[in-house]
Amino acid sequence: MKTADSQNICWCWYQFSFGALNLALATPAIYLAIGLPLIMRQHGWSGTEIGVFQLMGFPALFKIIMAWPVENRHDIAVTKHYVRWATLLGSAYLLVLLALAMSGIDANRWQLFTLGLLASGLSAWADIPVNALAIYLLPPEERIRAGGIRSAALCLAAILGGGLMLLAQQNWGWYAPFIFMASLLFAALWLLSTLRKTGKTAKTEHLALVPETAWLATWRDFFRQPGAWRWTLLLLGYFPFVATGWVYLKPLLLDYGFAAKEVAWIAGVGGGGCAALASLATARLVNHGTLGRAVPLCAFAGFATLVFLAAAIWYHADHRVMIVTSLLLAASMGTTASLAFSLMMGFARARRQAVDYGLQASLFTLGRLTMPPIAGFILDRFNYVGMLAALALGALIMAMFSYIAPLILDRHKTE
Repeated sequence: MKTADSQNICWCWYQFSFGALNLALATPAIYLAIGLPLIMRQHGWSGTEIGVFQLMGFPALFKIIMAWPVENRHDIAVTKHYVRWATLLGSAYLLVLLALAMSGIDANRWQLFTLGLLASGLSAWADIPVNALAIYLLPPEERIRAGGIRSAALCLAAILGGGLMLLAQQNWGWYAPFIFMASLLFAALWLLSTLRKTGKTAKTEHLALVPETAWLATWRDFFRQPGAWRWTLLLLGYFPFVATGWVYLKPLLLDYGFAAKEVAWIAGVGGGGCAALASLATARLVNHGTLGRAVPLCAFAGFATLVFLAAAIWYHADHRVMIVTSLLLAASMGTTASLAFSLMMGFARARRQAVDYGLQASLFTLGRLTMPPIAGFILDRFNYVGMLAALALGALIMAMFSYIAPLILDRHKTE
């Protein structure tokens, strides 16, 4: 009994630590992508300059390459190996945040862009050893919870980076958000050091030794897993349709007649909090046995939410209905992201945690970045109802696909 209790305490500590690490890594990246453009506009930056600044998010597409040096291919204990990489990259990330704090909005714009690009790249790179370590240390049942906690952490990071850090900047100046975020990252790196002390035994860890293999062979073998191609299609399309609806929710509410401050509270604070709670609820309620049924169920829920939002606009629903529908969309995004992150952990092979996670993260980012421009093209020609109808159709196709071709979740039994 005592052994079981101590094991549960260990899992809880791991989950808390990984959640804090994801929060600390994501908050600065979100602030740079979402919060900083408002400050730039206030200081006279052109739309083109702000648009160029958004290219900072592109390093996330290259996690597939970033993961290769992170993978453990030497006779080193796995926990120690991933902790070293995460600490190294996280420390460099912290130094870049401090450099940004000392720069100021009136600094040379190429200097700001370079520092921002470095911060975004280090955030994406440090994410790989952190989540590879989570995959390695946590058993399958705990990985489902970890996916939900990671999704909740990203939602909270959106509230921090897209809202509270802006308030900090307005009240205390340019440097305040970066000092706070650097402090948060420092605390998270301390938590990382505790995982190094409580990780698996050296004997177990050395079983994860990975021989040198070619890049293409390693990636090819990933797609040879039973059900890997089904999962790849879901990875590209399961999350982006609901997420794109969320991307356009703020301008939608603004055009619908909500004040900018109301939009910030509804879509920023309220929506972020609702998505975080939905993520945690999914992690709590879904287990390995029900995961296969939860995937199509949540996909159908996302389809229904997009239809509800389109219908509310079509019938000129009052603001209360729009608020409720917006929060439902946030909850759907939270549950979908929770399941997607859980499955990404589940589809990472033993002894290939970093490489497989990096490959999947690149595919996930590709789908997430590709859909909004397409939706924007539809919006300009067919208004919000047309755009939401198109997104709902895509979500329905993915829901039907996930129901007709269910994922193989017990691949380890065939290995």
